[in-house]
Amino acid sequence: MHLTAGLHRALQQKPDQIATVFGPRRQSYSALVDRVSRSASALQALGLQPGDRLALLAHNSDRLIELLLAAWWCGLVACPLNTRWSPQEIAYALQDCEASALAVDDACLGSVQALTLPCLRTRLYMGELANAPEGWLPWAPLVVAALPVPDARCDPQTLAAIVYTGGTTGAAKGVMLSHANIWASMVARLAVVPNPEHSVTLLISPLFHVAGLGRMVVQIMTGGTCVCLSGFDPVRVVALMAQEGANDIMAVPSMLHVLLETPGFDPGHLPNLERILWGAAPMPPALLRRALARFPNAEFIHAYGMTETAASVALLRVERSAAFLQSDRIRSVGRPTVAVEIQVTDEKGMAVPPGTPGEIRLKGPAVMQGYWGRPQETRAAFHNGWLCTGDGGIMDAQGYLYITDRIKDMIISGGENIYSTEVENALAQHPAVSASAVVGVPHPKWGEAVHAVVVLKPGLTAAPEALDAHCRGLIAGFKCPKSYEFRDQLPLTAAGKVAKNLLRQSAAPM
Repeated sequence: MHLTAGLHRALQQKPDQIATVFGPRRQSYSALVDRVSRSASALQALGLQPGDRLALLAHNSDRLIELLLAAWWCGLVACPLNTRWSPQEIAYALQDCEASALAVDDACLGSVQALTLPCLRTRLYMGELANAPEGWLPWAPLVVAALPVPDARCDPQTLAAIVYTGGTTGAAKGVMLSHANIWASMVARLAVVPNPEHSVTLLISPLFHVAGLGRMVVQIMTGGTCVCLSGFDPVRVVALMAQEGANDIMAVPSMLHVLLETPGFDPGHLPNLERILWGAAPMPPALLRRALARFPNAEFIHAYGMTETAASVALLRVERSAAFLQSDRIRSVGRPTVAVEIQVTDEKGMAVPPGTPGEIRLKGPAVMQGYWGRPQETRAAFHNGWLCTGDGGIMDAQGYLYITDRIKDMIISGGENIYSTEVENALAQHPAVSASAVVGVPHPKWGEAVHAVVVLKPGLTAAPEALDAHCRGLIAGFKCPKSYEFRDQLPLTAAGKVAKNLLRQSAAPM
C-alpha cells in the first residue's frame, strides 16, 4: 500500500474531521488533501522528478506534515533531517542523499544559510516571515498558486523515505524505507494497539525520528487528529493537550520524568488522556510505577524498534496488577508484532532456546531496503535474510523479549541514539587528546548520559570546558559528553580492545 492511501480513506469517510492543528491553524481532511495535492504540484513545477530526494529540516508543524505527504503524493523520497544536528552534520546528510531540494523553517534556517552544496537545486523557505531570505523560494505562495495534481499512488516497493541513524563508524547512515515498509509497520502496530475513532494525538516526538514519523502516518491512516508541537515544554504540553482534548501521547521516558517533576503539574488537568506510549529508551521501573500511579486511567505501552524496521517490532501493554509490577515482565519490551519475526541467536546465527542470551535478529515486511549508498554495510547488516540488530537480548518461553545489552555500544540519552565511536572521533581531533573511550552512565532524567574517559598527551592539558567546546563544534550538543574522567591509560582486554565494561562499572551515575 502507498502512504497517501490514508488520505483518500479519510476524505471518503470523514472529510470534515480535523486532521492537523498547529497554533491557531486547524484544517480538515478535505483541506489537507487539497494542500497536499497543491504542494505536490508545486514541487513538480520546480522540476522535481519521482525518486528525487526532498530534504526537510524543520520542527513539527502542519506544514511539515503537508510536505512529507506531498513528497509521497508525487513520488519523491522524503529525507527528514535531525534539527539538533550541527551544520557540519546537516551538510554531510544532504550530500550523502544527494538532495535535490531542501525545505527549512525559521528555527533551522540559521543552520543552513551558509551552506553551498552542488546537489541542491532548490531551497524552499517554509517559515512565517513575510519575505523569504535571499536565495530561498517562499513556499507558501507557491502552494496557493499551484493547481491540484492526481496522486501518483506509488508502488508499495517505491522508496518513500531516507531516515538517518547514527553509525558505528561515526558517520550517519541513511536507512531506506519503502512505502510498504512503513505501511507494514504501522498496520502491525494497529493490530496490537488499535487507534480509537476519536483519536487525537499530540505529536511531540520529532518527525525526523521514525517513531514520530510513524505516529503521524498512523493518524493519517485512521483519520485521526495530529496536534503538532514544535518542541517539548512540559507546561505547554499540558495546556495544549487539555485545550485540544488529546487522548494519546508518545514520549520518551525523560519527557515523563520532566512532566512529573514540573511544579504544579496535575494529571487531573488531562481528563481525556487514555494512552501513553513510550520507546527509544528504557523506562526505569521506579519511574514507570510512579507514572502509573499519577495517571490511573491511562494505558501504558512500551514500544521497541529501530529506524531499520520503520519503528516498532515489539509492543508491551503494561498491566496494572501487583503481580505484573513486581515481576521481571515489567522490564520486557513485549512480544513481536505481526509484521516481524524475531529470533535470539548465537554468534553463528542459530536460534537459541528460550531464556538464553544472544543477538536479536529479525525478518519481515517492515525491515528496511538497506542503507543508502552503502551496499557493503547493507550486506553486513543481514545474515541469511535476517537483520542483525546488534542488540543483545533474551526471549522467554511466552515470547516476551528482554533487552540485555547493546552489542553495537550505543548510548540512548533522552530518546536519542548516540554512538560512542562518533563522540570518540570528535575527541580525537583535539590536539591534547591521546585516546578516549565513551560509555553511557545511568542518569535519573535522561536514562543515560554520555561519559568520556580521556587520556591526554604527555605535557598537555585540557579542561572539560575546553573539550566540550571542541566537541560542540563537530557534533550535535546532545551527543557531547556530560561528564569527563581523566586517566593515564585505558583498561584493555586480552585482545587489546578497550574494556568498556570496566569503565561503565567504575563510572559514577549522574
